[in-house]
Amino acid sequence: MKRKKRTIVQAAFCLTAAASLVISGGATQAKGSAMPTKAKNVILFVGDGMGTAQRDAIRLNTVGLNGKLQMDDMPYSALLRTHSTVAVTDSAAAGTAIASGVKTYNGAVGVDANKKSVKTVLEVAKDLGKSTGLVTTSQITDATPAVFGSHVEDRSQQSKIAKQYLDNSKVDVLLGGGEDYWYPKGNPGKFPDHPAEDPTEESKGTEGNLVEHAKKLGYQYVTSKEELQKAKNGKILGLFANEEMFQQKPEGEGDIYNPVVSLKDMTQKALDTLSANKKGFFLMVEEEGTDEMAHENNAKLTIKAGQELDKAVGVAKEFAKKHPDTLVLVLADHETGGFSLEPVDDKDESGDGISKEDGPFTIYGSKEQFYVDWTTAGHTGVDIPLTAMGSGAELFTGVQENTYVHEAILKLWGIKK
Repeated sequence: MKRKKRTIVQAAFCLTAAASLVISGGATQAKGSAMPTKAKNVILFVGDGMGTAQRDAIRLNTVGLNGKLQMDDMPYSALLRTHSTVAVTDSAAAGTAIASGVKTYNGAVGVDANKKSVKTVLEVAKDLGKSTGLVTTSQITDATPAVFGSHVEDRSQQSKIAKQYLDNSKVDVLLGGGEDYWYPKGNPGKFPDHPAEDPTEESKGTEGNLVEHAKKLGYQYVTSKEELQKAKNGKILGLFANEEMFQQKPEGEGDIYNPVVSLKDMTQKALDTLSANKKGFFLMVEEEGTDEMAHENNAKLTIKAGQELDKAVGVAKEFAKKHPDTLVLVLADHETGGFSLEPVDDKDESGDGISKEDGPFTIYGSKEQFYVDWTTAGHTGVDIPLTAMGSGAELFTGVQENTYVHEAILKLWGIKK
């Protein structure tokens, strides 16, 4: 759907992001504190690489000019600054800021700029007796889920991350891709090595057979939608692909978004399982396709991945309506692609190559269309939107550093400096 000559009527779009009041938070366990606690359950959604313009493109294509996505139809909103120790972050450093409340170097997972481990909000939840879960369409050991349940100096250490999930942070529900890092070389597991879609994929684990290790620790191991549906409450490890649960490539060159289990279904199963704990839970849910497809400047599947994220958010909102002691947050770690929305005309300021315009895309419920333009195949340093609903959502307003998310959640749990 790359740009061709066209004579379609021109349309204009206004990109907006809301921000207002600032409230500050805390950081360590309060002993004997009389502080009220809120948000027994916290559901944190990360649309990796999903900036304001991406959310607007998803909205226009899904619900139209005046419609609201599930992720936008929330009463509170904020902007988050995304820089790490440099101006443009990666997912590991941004995720560490969100999960642990510290700025660190790009590539760092759960460690500060001095490579010292920093406690994560998931680990605090576990200390409070809550259940915990990580769900993603990426490898379950990729940077974003990793920062909540592990501590390594470099995000590439994915087998080490997997082992820490099991032995250290003891995450109750783990659902995503990345089976290749759970089996040693020569043991392909459920998903064959060198599949036709990507012959480079093969088992490459460095910590032994971690699937068998998980089973010995009491995890139910599942690899399909049917097995996941049948899994009983308790500890679940679900690995549904060798690597990511899709193929990120330029449009028309083998790009596929077809997870074995949808993000919506994984989210529902995680909620059904974790909510059995009367003390509550912490759940992080990530859509990785919004980032990986943007790295390929593939607007069609960036929007598709965002639509799937929005369906998962809808599931969480239904849960929160029935359980008013639940906080739901939707945010990103950074923006990818320098994504922008443009009217239909004959100009393409970005020129040819990977960054040339994508489209046209239909505005739902109308005859109008829009194009997507790109400025990079990498990350940018712009602020990203956050939306919030439920118990304690009023804390999430204003223009904040991304570290504030960690601080505010702990404050809601009665934890202070």
